[in-house]
Amino acid sequence: MADLRIVSPGLMMTVQDLGRSGLLSNGVSGSGAMDPEALQIANALVGNAPGAAALEFAHMGGSFTATAECLVAVCAAAPGLSIAGTPAAPWQSHLLRAGETVTVGATPGTVWGYVAISGGIATPAVLGSRATHLRSGIGGLDGRSLQAGDVLPLGTPGDLRPRRLRNPWRVRSGAIDVVMGPQADAFTPEMQRRFLSATFTVSAKRDRMAMILDGPAIEAAAGHDIVSDGTLRGSVQVPGSGHPMVLMADRQTTGGYPKIATVVSTDLARLAQLATGQRFRFRALSQERAEDKAIAARRALADALAEIAREEPMTT
Repeated sequence: MADLRIVSPGLMMTVQDLGRSGLLSNGVSGSGAMDPEALQIANALVGNAPGAAALEFAHMGGSFTATAECLVAVCAAAPGLSIAGTPAAPWQSHLLRAGETVTVGATPGTVWGYVAISGGIATPAVLGSRATHLRSGIGGLDGRSLQAGDVLPLGTPGDLRPRRLRNPWRVRSGAIDVVMGPQADAFTPEMQRRFLSATFTVSAKRDRMAMILDGPAIEAAAGHDIVSDGTLRGSVQVPGSGHPMVLMADRQTTGGYPKIATVVSTDLARLAQLATGQRFRFRALSQERAEDKAIAARRALADALAEIAREEPMTT
C-alpha cells in the first residue's frame, strides 16, 4: 500500500471528508470539511469519490511526499504551489512521482485549503467517517492535527491522467445570507434590525468550531441564557458578550445561547473562507428562498463535478 508522508504540516492540517451524519442525537459532532465544495472538487480532480478523505489546512499548506506514483490536486488560492521545485497550478491535478515533494505554501486572501490524493487517505473510519474531530480526538490520524514525520495510508488510485476545473469556483461576493431564527424572538425588532444592518468583522477568535464576530453588540431582551437545544452548522449564537458566534464544522451539538439566525448552507463555506479582519454584512432570506438557493448550488456543484469527469484528461 502506498503512503503519504508529511515533511512539514500545514497549519491546522487534519484528515477530513464530508463528516459524520445521523449522530447528533448521540452528542457526536458532524465534523468534516470546512469547505465541502472545495473538498469535492479536489477529489474529482484526482478521480476519487466526492466524499473521499483528503487533507485540510488553514493559511499554509506545508509539504509532503508519496511513496508511489499518484495524482495530487490542491484546491486553494496557492500561488506558491510547486512539485519537485517546479511551479504548479491549483484547481487542477498533477502527476506526482514517487519521492517527489509537493510544497503548497501560503494561501493569501482565503483560509481553508484541500489536498486530494488519488485513492484518498485510507486511515480507519470512526463512526462512519475518517474526519478528524480534534476536541473528541476521533478520526483522521489518532484524532489530532498532523505533524512532521506522520505517515498516512493511501487507497488504490484509478486513472492517473490529470484533470482540471475549467471555470473559477465560487466567485460571488457580497452579503452573507441568513434565515432568521430559531430564537429571533428573543431579540427586539431594533436588535434584529441592528444585526441585519451592521457591518461585522471576522475576528481572530476562530477555529473549526466557531467564528466570533466583532461589531456592535447584539443584546437579547430576556438575557443570553436559554434551555440548551440543538445547534446546526451555521447557527448564529449570541452569548452574553453580544458578539455573534457562527458555529462551524466541529460545533457542539447543543447550546444554551439564543440563536438569532442561521447562515444558509450556500454561504457558509464562503463565510468560513473570509480572512481575519474582513468586513461583511448579513442579509435575511425567507426559508423558501434559501431552499431555492440550496437547490441551485447543488446543481452547480454537480455540473462542475460532471464537467471534470467528462473533460478529456490533460497530457503530462
